[in-house]
Amino acid sequence: MTAERSTAPVADVEALSRNAGLMTEQFSRALAAYAKPLEDGKPNTALAESVTEVVRTLGTVAEKWFTDPQKAMEAQSLIGGQFLALWGSTLQRMQGETVTPVALPDPKDKRFAAPEWSSNPVFDFLKQGYLITTRWAEILVDEAEGLDDHTRAKAQFYVRQISGAMSPSNFLATNPELIRETFRENGANLVRGMKMLAEDVEAGGGELRVRQTDQGQFKVGVNMASTPGEVVFRNDLIELIQYAPQTETVLKRPLLIVPPWINKYYILDLNKDKSYIGWAVSQGLTVFVISWVNPDARHATKDFESYMREGVFAALEAIERATGEREVSAVGYCVGGTLLAVTLAYMAAVGDDRIASSTFLTTQVDFTHAGDLKVFVDEAQIRSIESGMKDRGYLEGAKMANAFNMLRPNDLIWPYVVNNYLKGKAPLPFDLLYWNSDATRMPAANHSFYLRNCYLDNKLSRGEMMLGNVRLDLGKVTIPVFNLATREDHIAPALSVFEGCRAFGGPVDYVLAGSGHIAGVVNPPAKPKYGYWTGGPAHGTLQDWISAATEHTGSWWPRWFSWLEQQNGERVPARRPGGDALPSLGPAPGTYVLEKA
Repeated sequence: MTAERSTAPVADVEALSRNAGLMTEQFSRALAAYAKPLEDGKPNTALAESVTEVVRTLGTVAEKWFTDPQKAMEAQSLIGGQFLALWGSTLQRMQGETVTPVALPDPKDKRFAAPEWSSNPVFDFLKQGYLITTRWAEILVDEAEGLDDHTRAKAQFYVRQISGAMSPSNFLATNPELIRETFRENGANLVRGMKMLAEDVEAGGGELRVRQTDQGQFKVGVNMASTPGEVVFRNDLIELIQYAPQTETVLKRPLLIVPPWINKYYILDLNKDKSYIGWAVSQGLTVFVISWVNPDARHATKDFESYMREGVFAALEAIERATGEREVSAVGYCVGGTLLAVTLAYMAAVGDDRIASSTFLTTQVDFTHAGDLKVFVDEAQIRSIESGMKDRGYLEGAKMANAFNMLRPNDLIWPYVVNNYLKGKAPLPFDLLYWNSDATRMPAANHSFYLRNCYLDNKLSRGEMMLGNVRLDLGKVTIPVFNLATREDHIAPALSVFEGCRAFGGPVDYVLAGSGHIAGVVNPPAKPKYGYWTGGPAHGTLQDWISAATEHTGSWWPRWFSWLEQQNGERVPARRPGGDALPSLGPAPGTYVLEKA
């Protein structure tokens, strides 16, 4: 049975009633999908643990204010005075007077773009009341005395989540645009929306997996990850892709790219117009890329050392067989860059000089000023994560994807909840969000090591990390380094990358790009959206560096390639993938990248 629509300007009561029944049917389907894990004896204990953590953290903040009568009075006066002003201005407005709003949304806030949020006194009151309340909650966290930095950061994060969820724009009864749309369609929008909700809960195995893009418009290997190449090596952990040359000559040193395994490598080969890999090949580089396996229980014991030996070292050996070249240039992105830095420190300790220069893209080696993900890291939360990984042997892909989405809930969660489930509209095709939703799992041993040694104890920057019975010292890494940060990065903040430059023992060229963790990196020269800043080594404070830096328009990619040529500009005839030593195991993008979480 399909939902009935009407073009009549006034709601059709019969159609509304019929669609209400259909909507209830689909909502019941969603509830059944949500309840299925409970019926199968697989309760979602992680949700209960998360709620407990939120209550504990916000309870600590409340205690700082409300156990002191004077502080409690201050807190109540702060919000009470603003609501009295709002009541007064609303009454004046209803009497026909022109009033100045008590609270205004940020001009960039798209949630309140519909004209009724300002023109209708009721919806304007809801909007301003929401803004007053959420800003009051933020002040309570920011100004609470005696909070340690980690608890304050967690509280700020949880307040953002709750504020985002409770926005009146997210509810049918309090969103004028949704009310108008529902009456216009006689509720057909809600039927479509509940159908999508049921499908998304079913797809998530009982957890809501909000769709962010039209999945049917993209196919990896066809219109994504489509730069021509061959898989020339495969083991239990990686496929190594060598890309077909596009120039008659190439730089003598091959280029090895070590991408993150938290997401899939093709963010660097998104499509033909947004491919860092394709552009590098077109400049005359012999490009090799590691495509990490999407791990399962068989990989539970694969740790950081495994990723170094079976990942980076295995790739270096295969590159030498394929090209005859021992020396390579390397690029590491995000956690792939952290692994590359760890590998370089290990190689320096044992006298291995196969990597002659290194590029880091939004990579942290000093986690003192780590980004928003740090709110998920303390001893209690790590133990909870480790407990959850124990039975499966890995962290589920959806867990990490949800964590990233929660860092920007008003961009990556709630707009899609409203659009999909309340407006009943399918999301538009968006290549970046397709990649973002193509989640990966993480081996238990690897993820535990990363959280504890990097985020919790910051051992790498302190020279305390041990790998393969070797103490790692980044100060012994003396090769040239190109270190890219982005100004708006909330995962690897510019300050964190800047401070990390000091850990290396050789020359480090710090470059700051516009935008954030993804868009600042994937900024092709043909269609650049952002510029970048150069200022040499990371001396003084970040603000001092920025003040003295030179701003450039366009992409940072050509600047990076010029830097790479300066390290060794010698050219040789272009190389066929695999050479004579490594026969093709299949065309790029290979098979590992196709495995879904």
